[in-house]
Amino acid sequence: MTSFRLNIPNLITLARLLAVPFAVWLIIHAHIMAAFWLLIGAGISDALDGYIAKHFDLRTVIGGYLDPIADKALLVSVLVALGHAGYIDSWLVILIVFRDAVVVCGALLYQVLFQDLHVRPLISGKVSTALQFVFVATVSGVAGYGIAADAALIVFSYLVAAATIYSGASYVVIWGRKVTAMEPGE
Repeated sequence: MTSFRLNIPNLITLARLLAVPFAVWLIIHAHIMAAFWLLIGAGISDALDGYIAKHFDLRTVIGGYLDPIADKALLVSVLVALGHAGYIDSWLVILIVFRDAVVVCGALLYQVLFQDLHVRPLISGKVSTALQFVFVATVSGVAGYGIAADAALIVFSYLVAAATIYSGASYVVIWGRKVTAMEPGE
């Protein structure tokens, strides 16, 4: 893995990051169909940059950081915009943003205290993020196409909430165990 090259996968990731303000603008200004297609394009670009990086040995250190930042920035920003526009219940928006804040703050605290943070996403975190992305894309698609799917979206929102809670709790438990193992006995 090379360090700081800016290559095609990194440029694709950077374009996804730069699309965040545009996606939020589209949602806030009621261009929900355009936002839906932008999200679909973002999902395709995420798969494409990963494929290119792995299969052409173009993985970089900067790409390893930039890709999850772009994904989270897009997901959280779109989630908040959809919540603000009334497409997603505020309790779910708050839950997801809170979980992400806990994970980020926990990682920073762990680094400050122990200077030994090795970030490896958990499977529960990947599943939670994937469900969240599919959820926001589904919400924007349903809203954009005028599909009546209220009951299905309610069930989906509870599934996303459960995955989010499980994922957040998993990180807290793992870091708690690490902290307990590193602290001297009393």
